[in-house]
Amino acid sequence: MKILIGTKNPGKIEGAKQAFEKYFDKVEIEGISVDSNVGDQPVNEEILQGAKNRVKNLKKYEKYIGNFELMAELAEILKKKRLEQGYLNLDIPESKIDLDENGKVISIGKYETSFSNEIIEQFMLSANETIAEKFYWLEAPFIYRVHEDPDIEKVKELNKFLYNFGLKIRIVNEKIYPKEVSKILEEIKEIDNKINNKDLLEEKVVSTLILRTLKIARYEAENKGHFGIASKYYCHFTSPIRRYPDLFIHRIISKYLEENYVVSDKFIEDFKQKAIDRARMSSEREKVATKAERDSEDMKKAEFMQDKIGQEYEGIVSSVTQFGIFVELENTVEGLIRFENLGNEYFIYDEDRKRLIGENSNKVYKIGDKVKIRVISANKLLRQIDFEIVEA
Repeated sequence: MKILIGTKNPGKIEGAKQAFEKYFDKVEIEGISVDSNVGDQPVNEEILQGAKNRVKNLKKYEKYIGNFELMAELAEILKKKRLEQGYLNLDIPESKIDLDENGKVISIGKYETSFSNEIIEQFMLSANETIAEKFYWLEAPFIYRVHEDPDIEKVKELNKFLYNFGLKIRIVNEKIYPKEVSKILEEIKEIDNKINNKDLLEEKVVSTLILRTLKIARYEAENKGHFGIASKYYCHFTSPIRRYPDLFIHRIISKYLEENYVVSDKFIEDFKQKAIDRARMSSEREKVATKAERDSEDMKKAEFMQDKIGQEYEGIVSSVTQFGIFVELENTVEGLIRFENLGNEYFIYDEDRKRLIGENSNKVYKIGDKVKIRVISANKLLRQIDFEIVEA
């Protein structure tokens, strides 16, 4: 039985699932975002009216359920094929920061996704690959999304850490293949399953370290393949209203369609140079935009923690450095525990295994460890949050 519920709230979806499972077997709940046509904080009669409106609006999708199921089936097939090719399924959650009308942070948590996101992602990847391959063989001026092979030395450094799990990324003739990295992700999932680790700590740790080892994707006028997607041809084509390389590609496609794929040498020569210039410019601006996004996110997280000084939380060690450890809380907020806030002991930094070792007690802090912390400072302007360890 498949049931549509008019909300994306994970708690409500899980509650509905548990209720239906008391009376029915094999229940599948799909949350869909629909408008309640009432205020964000309904009161009294508005609550019931909002629920009725959601049901009414949800019924509009009823006739499409068959298509949705076919789309889901196709997305599963596409994903399975990609994973077999070496697609890196790095499941690292993003932060969701809710603001009020004055820009003040109300809440911070993980950005929840559903299978509908997976459907869109798989279809988008297929569209981007198809267009990139088509215009590669046309030898058209173009902008590709390039993700080159990771640096061999960085992978060797990662292997020193993976040794802790009995794992190793195979290097074949001084070359790294996506399938070898993808295999590590599958093996670490098996380790989590064997030890019944519901938090999937090992997977999160390894996924994060693999991401840090990979090179940064960029735009180029020359096709060099995409390592992370395990694809020979890739571009950004599906979002021309919000991303310039996509718009540039749409202009190329329009020209080729208008000319029935017979374009002038002058056009090709002109747009090949434009593709080089626009690719470089887009890569540069992407770096600036990414930094601005990261800085604004860090600022809002620090702002959110300012009134929580002295409060204690459980978190996971997300990074180990020469000056302390970073700890990520359940809500994705990350703070630094400096050496002086780790207790009355000197710690030695083991770079190969990404861990700290207490000189006297041999106490070890490593990536993925669960720890209890206390918030000691949060500076919005510096975008910094500091924790101290809470001794057990």
